[in-house]
Amino acid sequence: MPFLDPELKKKLHGVEQHYQALERSLADPEVLGDNERYQKVAKEHSDLSQTVEVFRQISKLEDDIETNNELLDDQDEELADMAREEIDAAEEKLPELIERLRFLMLPKDPNDDKNVILEIRAGTGGEEASLFAADLLRMYLRYAELQGWKHETMDSHPTDSGGFKEVIVLINGKGAYSRLKYESGVHRVQRVPATESQGRIHTSAVTVAVMPEAEDVELDINPEDLRIDVFRSSGPGGQHVNKTESAVRITHIPSGVVVSCQDEKSQHKNKAKAMKVLRARIFDQMLADQAAEQAATRRSMVGSGDRSERIRTYNFPQNRVTDHRANLTVYKLELLLAGELDYLLPELIQQFQAEALKAEADAA
Repeated sequence: MPFLDPELKKKLHGVEQHYQALERSLADPEVLGDNERYQKVAKEHSDLSQTVEVFRQISKLEDDIETNNELLDDQDEELADMAREEIDAAEEKLPELIERLRFLMLPKDPNDDKNVILEIRAGTGGEEASLFAADLLRMYLRYAELQGWKHETMDSHPTDSGGFKEVIVLINGKGAYSRLKYESGVHRVQRVPATESQGRIHTSAVTVAVMPEAEDVELDINPEDLRIDVFRSSGPGGQHVNKTESAVRITHIPSGVVVSCQDEKSQHKNKAKAMKVLRARIFDQMLADQAAEQAATRRSMVGSGDRSERIRTYNFPQNRVTDHRANLTVYKLELLLAGELDYLLPELIQQFQAEALKAEADAA
């Protein structure tokens, strides 16, 4: 019978008591008068709410099973039959709730609530790759809009045909990183280019990197470690292009990370945007180093851009999208490219959570 382990139950009772203490704090005038403290308590209360709710559901079902077990030998056959039905119903619900609880108790990624720096680069495939980079950009921005998130272009290198060699965007919204962090990697497209006269399918690749936005308190960059160069913007369009030295390139000397930004007419604004991207890249590099030190499994963010290094394939002739990590295929390519990523992301996230749960169980 799938009951909770006594040690886990004891731990969860402690979590529930702490949750109740947080509820009392939220009604405390002293906490209500301190906005910073109130926000901290409210966030912790919110973070624990699902875990406590599922634990309470499990506890009730377990109590119901014990109560009904006492009625199985009742001389009233009708009452005994009702007890058996309720036991069967409770035992059917318990495994799913216990599995859900174990997911909720996995160590939370501290970056999950952060904003996202999204980088998209054309890889193998020439102009067709740059056009698909633009398609992916529209897909992610539309998904952001559907979630109620805001976005801002940090830097872009458009092509004459409407594609992008590279584009960097800040996506601002609660939980953005938790939803998009598994998008990092090489995305492969198979379709007939508009310039293909014989109808042959071409394969191209685009790299995507998703990084949590780093806050000042998390990353202290010494100004002496930076080399800042200014130069004239380049690229199609814009009256200011190639006329003023508004573009900025920042090099972080210790790590070798280089970021340039030329989208704004103001050198000051370009510098501010470049610094934000630089912080995200260095922070992401720090996270990767920490994970390596802890011998944790961490998937590579971005490969070389070669079409063979792929996490996902978008096949236009078959209206098919396949995520190769999860062996997951959906035949809704047009809807996904229109931003309807919830046809894919929830199941993908669930599979990664299942892997994390298994890894934790193996390590126990």
